[in-house]
Amino acid sequence: MSTVRWSRTIRSPRYRDAVLFVLLAALFGGSFVAIKAGLRELPPILFAGLRFDIAAVVLLAYIAGTSDRSTWMPKTRGDYLGIGAGAVFLIALNNGLLFLGQVTTTPAAASVMYGLNPIVAPIFAWWLLGDRLSGLGAVGIGIALCGVVIIVQPSPSTFTDASTVGQLFVLGAAGAVALGSVLLRRLGPRMASSSLTAWAMAGGAVILHAISLLMGEPQPNLLALEPVTVLSLLSLAIPSTAVAYAIYFGLIGRIGPVRANLVAYVVPVFAALTGWIVLESPISFWTGVGFLVVVAGFALIERQVVGAELARLRRRFRGSSSGGEQADGGD
Repeated sequence: MSTVRWSRTIRSPRYRDAVLFVLLAALFGGSFVAIKAGLRELPPILFAGLRFDIAAVVLLAYIAGTSDRSTWMPKTRGDYLGIGAGAVFLIALNNGLLFLGQVTTTPAAASVMYGLNPIVAPIFAWWLLGDRLSGLGAVGIGIALCGVVIIVQPSPSTFTDASTVGQLFVLGAAGAVALGSVLLRRLGPRMASSSLTAWAMAGGAVILHAISLLMGEPQPNLLALEPVTVLSLLSLAIPSTAVAYAIYFGLIGRIGPVRANLVAYVVPVFAALTGWIVLESPISFWTGVGFLVVVAGFALIERQVVGAELARLRRRFRGSSSGGEQADGGD
């Protein structure tokens, strides 16, 4: 395939959202290493607030420098409500509860709890949007969740050793993501997703800092942070937040909150890969099995899209074969 043809393929909506979905999973999955490193020195709510301080500044600066002011300022009631919903649910509650829960909860238990958000999202979508999930789609979600469980391999001791309160915090974070993404679709903001993301990050950061102060978290001297902590904060704030959340908000607007939240099933795969590359943690046989199960679940959920795509590829292959035979016959 030529470079021009490949570029056109990636820019088409059919492939663009698929590529962005995989990229989003990779960015979110890679953030676990950065979070683990940063929590050694920073309190959880403050750490989450600093993450969005940097991300909001970077994203707003980029938008202000590349677009006209009239295009990135909120105008409609839906814009303001969308920013508010994103700031409260997708930024503040999601990250505050997730970071707080990870302090007292094992990664395996937290991954399983947080992986429930694609299951909760259809409930909120049915309530607020009137969307219904087919029986096979529900089975596909269950299969994909089984894949996540296979990857993290939680055991009874995993859950009994972890704090129950911490697990509830992570479950609350999953619920906040599900509700916030559906609300965002319901409110229908008209401003660009990148601008909406930036303003929601700024608002969420303010909320997180206020919660940090109210909780009495220590406020360390940021200039005295260890280089590893600074690196983890920057890597988390820019690629895994500024870039990732812009992609996430855009996908919610184009493919809907239920399908966008399915990224939670792919994140553990990339988290395992990142741990293998950065921390040299081995990828087990069951991680590979879990990945295949996740893929099977996705294929069932998106069976119509997958079927149409396979049929299109078969037609293209047959057309290419016929063209090749005609060309051979003419020589």
